[in-house]
Amino acid sequence: MGPILKMVAQRLALGLLTLFVVSLIIFLSVEMLPGDITEAILGQGATPETVAAFRRELGLDVPAHLRYLAWLGDIAQGDLGRSLASKRDIAELIGVRLNNTLFLAGLAAAIAVPLAVTLGLLAALYRNSWFDRGINLVTLSSISFPEFFIAYALIFLFAVTWDWFPSIVNVTPDTPFWERVYRCILPAVTLTLVTTAHMMRMTRAAIINLMASPYIEMARLKGLSSSRIIVRHALPNALSPIINVIAINLAYLVVGVVLVEVVFVYPGLGQLMIDSVSKRDIPVVQAACLIFAVTYILLNLLADILSILSNPRLLHPR
Repeated sequence: MGPILKMVAQRLALGLLTLFVVSLIIFLSVEMLPGDITEAILGQGATPETVAAFRRELGLDVPAHLRYLAWLGDIAQGDLGRSLASKRDIAELIGVRLNNTLFLAGLAAAIAVPLAVTLGLLAALYRNSWFDRGINLVTLSSISFPEFFIAYALIFLFAVTWDWFPSIVNVTPDTPFWERVYRCILPAVTLTLVTTAHMMRMTRAAIINLMASPYIEMARLKGLSSSRIIVRHALPNALSPIINVIAINLAYLVVGVVLVEVVFVYPGLGQLMIDSVSKRDIPVVQAACLIFAVTYILLNLLADILSILSNPRLLHPR
C-alpha cells in the first residue's frame, strides 16, 4: 500500500494547489464584476455617506489582496461568512441546497451509470450491428443538444402533454423519499441523457480495444461465449478508463446541474448561486463556486485512486 499512499498524498497536494488557484480565480472574477455591490444593494437613492459606511461595514474599503487573505483564512477555519441578502450564515444556507443537489446528482448517477455500462457492453458484444449503430445514434443525438433544450422537451412531453410528472420541482427537507424521487424524475432523466453517451462510448471503446489481446484469443480458442469473455475477462481489465470517465461525469452531475436546476426551479446549490448573482450576494457566490471546485477535485482524486486499485500497473507508467 506504500506506493498507493504516496500517490494519494501527491494527488492531495496537487488538489490543494489547484484549489488555491481556483479560489484566486473566483475572488478575482468577483472583483472584476461591473458596478458597485454597495450601490446595487442600497439602491440609487443611497447617499455617498451611506455607501461609504456600508462599504466599511462589508470590509470593502480594505485592499483586495488583504480581503482575499482574510477570506482564505476564514475558509480554512470552516467559516464561509454571512449572506449579504438574508444575513444568514452561509454554511447553514448552503447546507440544505447542497443536500438537494447531491440527491439529484445521486439519482441521475443511479440511472446513468448502470445504463451506460450495460449499453456499452452490449454495443461491444454486438459490434457494428443495428443495435450498436442505433445506440450510438441515440446517445450522440442526446449529447448534441444543450441541457436546457432536453429539459424543455421533456417538460413539454411529460409535464404539459401527458401530465405524468411535475414541471417545477418543489422539495423540502420534510418531503418523503419516494415523493422526492418522483418529483426529481424529469431533471434526473435530463442529466442522464446528457451524460450517458460519454460513459457508454468509453465502455464500448475500452472493451473493443481489449478484444484483440492474446488472452482474449486464448479464451475464444477454449470455446467461451462472447458474453462470458466480455464480462469475465475483458471488463475487469477495462475498468480503469471506465472508472475515469464515470468519475468525470459524476463531477459534471454535481457541478453542471446549474442550468437544469434553473429550468426546473429546483432548490439546489446551482439555483442558489444564480439567485445570489442576481442579488449581488458575493459571499454566497464565492462559497458555492468553491464547493463546486472541491467536489470536482475530490471526484477526480477518487477516480485516480480507484483506477490504480483496478490496474496497479498505472503506478509504474513507462
